[in-house]
Amino acid sequence: MPFRIEQDRTAEPTYEAVCVSGGDKECGQSSDEWITPHPVEVWMREHTRDTGHTRFRRAFVDYADVSRQG
Repeated sequence: MPFRIEQDRTAEPTYEAVCVSGGDKECGQSSDEWITPHPVEVWMREHTRDTGHTRFRRAFVDYADVSRQG
């Protein structure tokens, strides 16, 4: 049976980043979770300025609704 998957527009997606710079051990510092990407980007720039770290894992998290078609 076919299904449709759509973003749940009633729930805000979130954005965050974690610093993965480092040799054998990653930095691990993370931004707060935000509902827009801009504060995360500001945090990454400031973290790079303060530490010299330049590699981050970014995450966008949303909610999905699954419904049957037909």
